[in-house]
Amino acid sequence: MIDALLVSTAVIFLAELGDKSQLMAMTFATRYRTRDVLLGITAATAVVHLASVGIGRLIGTSFASYQWIISIVAGVAFLAFAAWTLRGDELSDDEADKARRSKGAAIVAVGVAFFLAELGDKTMLATITLAAKEEWVGTWIGSTVGMVAADALAIVVGRALGKKLPEKVIKIVATLAFVAFGILLIVEGLTSR
Repeated sequence: MIDALLVSTAVIFLAELGDKSQLMAMTFATRYRTRDVLLGITAATAVVHLASVGIGRLIGTSFASYQWIISIVAGVAFLAFAAWTLRGDELSDDEADKARRSKGAAIVAVGVAFFLAELGDKTMLATITLAAKEEWVGTWIGSTVGMVAADALAIVVGRALGKKLPEKVIKIVATLAFVAFGILLIVEGLTSR
């Protein structure tokens, strides 16, 4: 189990560096509290990587043939996130106060976005591949720890940027990031069929 844990932690940490979900973590960190972003990422990652490990154990690497469909669906969802981000939401003073005090809404938003982003992502496929060869519990824990550690680095950068940029700039950058992720996922899906 220790070998699987160490190998999967290192492999997934390296695979996550520069990945779109690391950029998402940075973007979310400019809008939400660090704890909420980390909790959302951790929950989504644990679920996706548990499924990945299960898939890896059951069917090995043959799952890769369906990655293109998952990429297109996730890409369309990201384009919807972009439109939603650009449009923005108008809150009453009471709603804004509730949002500031709310812990669950940010965690759910981050968790859902990360869940969708990780479906068919290289870290999911890497976890499936590792699970086909390594012990499943160590692979699941290690892949989750590796991804959360890499995304935590992005959160630190995102928090620093969020303190220096106006909200309108953050909104535009977040919208562009979601558009870029969506287009990349759709292109990736269409070209890998």
